Amino acid sequence: MSADRRNLRPVPATAAPQRATPAANNPFEESPDFVQSLARGLSVVRAFDREHPALSLSEVAARVGLARAVARRCLLTLQHLGYVGTRGRSFFLLPRVLELGYSYLSSLDLTDLAQRSMEDLSRQIGESCSMAVLDAHDIVYVVRVPVRRVMNMALSVGARLPAFATSMGRVVLADFAEEQLEKWLSGARLRAITPHTKATPAALREELARVREQGYAMVAQELELGLLSIAVPVRDNNRRAIAGLNVSMPYADSNRPLAVKRVLPALREAQTSIERAIAKSGWMPFVDVHG
Repeated sequence: MSADRRNLRPVPATAAPQRATPAANNPFEESPDFVQSLARGLSVVRAFDREHPALSLSEVAARVGLARAVARRCLLTLQHLGYVGTRGRSFFLLPRVLELGYSYLSSLDLTDLAQRSMEDLSRQIGESCSMAVLDAHDIVYVVRVPVRRVMNMALSVGARLPAFATSMGRVVLADFAEEQLEKWLSGARLRAITPHTKATPAALREELARVREQGYAMVAQELELGLLSIAVPVRDNNRRAIAGLNVSMPYADSNRPLAVKRVLPALREAQTSIERAIAKSGWMPFVDVHG
């Protein structure tokens, strides 16, 4: 899967993070159980990304939507805990931040179950393959076996992309019941990433119906010009789609039929192998992506 030059991002975000102030339409954020200082601290961590590896106090405050004094307290606390470093007037993340993501990945088990099958798949077809899970309106990469770089922005485990425009996102969304999908669409920010992006609810519903019927998703130049990807769902023991498994390749008109004829059968073999490993292990996801 891939990324558009400006509109997409690997972890955490190229666009400014959401503001840390309570949302008027979210009652929980105004309840006694909501820990505002924790939310603010996490939003400060998310302020840093590939395009913003080092930020001043003022820049952090502006990107997160906090007063300078509040942003300063968050940064100094994160520095004390070993998550943030300083150089002059700039702040930057330290490697300890990786512990937060590794805690999730190490508890996932799905990565271990899928790794060997994906390595075999990548060797067989000579292309990169990835597995991603749905997290709200994004997909998050949990396993990636790269062969060569076919996108403008490098992706790795933990990278996030908008689910609506990705093949892995669509194979999971196609498994949603109608009511679940409508709820998901009501909060989605659909947009034209390239001239080919299916960026309206009607177009996405039509495409998801096609994905549901054929059992796979193909995305051609919707996420990035020059990129083609094809994905199948990975299902748990209850036959629910819990992840997407995809192969990415350079786009060419001739690669569309090639992807279906040569890549899709290999993808389905890997899909079957991973699902057998899931069934044998008895593994179940902690998070129900279907809500």
